[in-house]
Amino acid sequence: MATKNQKMKSFEPGRGYTKEDWDAVDFPELTAEELDNMRPAIDVLPAEFFKAMEEHRKSRGRPSLEHPKKQITLRLDEDVIAKFRASGKGWQGRINEALRKASGV
Repeated sequence: MATKNQKMKSFEPGRGYTKEDWDAVDFPELTAEELDNMRPAIDVLPAEFFKAMEEHRKSRGRPSLEHPKKQITLRLDEDVIAKFRASGKGWQGRINEALRKASGV
């Protein structure tokens, strides 16, 4: 069975296409001349395409927060971490709450 990154060299039945489909495809490797003649997409496609792609990319995922949390490296004693972890899921948030309360923020 071929993986995503391997090129199939011969027809394998049961993969969603027929032997005739396999034989009908003629896609030879690019020649050095064809590779030399290729241009970057930004030179060929209209600017609107890239604007639309950027808007689509920004629309995906979680909405951005006004005040996102910052990731830092912090060394804590093992017993402190064990106590918070033992309290269950959300223990990191509870550490945040404890630090907020202790700092008076």
